[in-house]
Amino acid sequence: MKQRSTTSVTRTRNRTRTRNLALAPIAVSVLLSTSAVALDLPLKELPGDADRDHWLPAQVNVPGKLEALQAATGEAAVPFTGKQEKPLQIALIYPSADTSDFWARNYLALTSRLEQVGIEFETTEFASRQIEHSLQSTYATQVAQDADLYDYVIFGPSELATQADNIEKLVGTKGLTTYVWAFHTPLKHFETQPAAWFDFSSAYGAQKICDYMLERLGSDVTYAMNRGIPGVTDNQRSGDFKDCVAEKGNWNVVYEHYGEYQREGGFDGTNSILQAYPEATVIHNANTAMAMGSVEAQVAAGKHKEIFSTGWGGTGLELDAIRRGELDATPMRMGDDVGAATAEAIKADLEGRADELPLVFLGRITVAHDEMEASELDALQKEAFRFSGLEPLKR
Repeated sequence: MKQRSTTSVTRTRNRTRTRNLALAPIAVSVLLSTSAVALDLPLKELPGDADRDHWLPAQVNVPGKLEALQAATGEAAVPFTGKQEKPLQIALIYPSADTSDFWARNYLALTSRLEQVGIEFETTEFASRQIEHSLQSTYATQVAQDADLYDYVIFGPSELATQADNIEKLVGTKGLTTYVWAFHTPLKHFETQPAAWFDFSSAYGAQKICDYMLERLGSDVTYAMNRGIPGVTDNQRSGDFKDCVAEKGNWNVVYEHYGEYQREGGFDGTNSILQAYPEATVIHNANTAMAMGSVEAQVAAGKHKEIFSTGWGGTGLELDAIRRGELDATPMRMGDDVGAATAEAIKADLEGRADELPLVFLGRITVAHDEMEASELDALQKEAFRFSGLEPLKR
């Protein structure tokens, strides 16, 4: 899948729908759900609730539902048992014009899994960069106004707080089922939640990379950070990591640069670190784009062998940087889980089983690092990108 420009809107047709529909032997009426889930949240109280503006997954998921969807996502496809009169119309609003291939890969995972289960569909993509908040707002308004054209909208917010009103707008649009990608923190102030949230836990990933780096590098380390955009995601990816290494290892952060999840931000932040804070021996990056900019700056300065650098997500670009010896470690998502799980959720919804779904789906995370054998990295990559493929995606 080629990366779309920041202003393009493209349509993709499922060209295998005739063959796929033959896989559905049982005629079941397709009932489109509403976009909203009205729940009495939280399902249980947890310490620190008063300090959070969002619910944690454990507070909104009925026990067993997350595990069931994870299992369905990891297993061989089970054919759709319904009958369609026309293709589903799916709108995707997401920052797929950025460096990270997370969006493109999960698009491929979504569409590949829909084809596997035998659901006929067409997609319309609304691409932006992560810093283009107003463009996403325009797209959300357009999809809401044209709701009669769509059955589902998948929204990957540029930042959750910034796009909260737009999520509520889509959720409140009659006849439109709304899924949120790349966040797992249902906001407390939402009167009605989206049908589901699909993500990897940034807090869990921060804990995983923290524990790994403490074990490998020890205590009393001086480091710097390329943070993203102030908000939930960066609070977990960067903030939780910062708290963890301070509490468990007495690490000292000397500089925190907000690079807005952009390659240029990682490049500029790293140049500032190298010039003004040479005592920093570790640079923690909060996403792929900033990690790529960071290692570019380090390589240009001949410092990449002296600095321990992290990425975030374990995308193909990051794994290639690890193989080249430019990146040292990353919390690696089994990246295709989000798209595949969304396809399974759509299938369950069409089959009248939406009540079986968790409100929040979480994919798996492990740490990939430069001390792994090539075969280990290859095995992780094969599992993570089982739908979207092992080759880097062309832009």
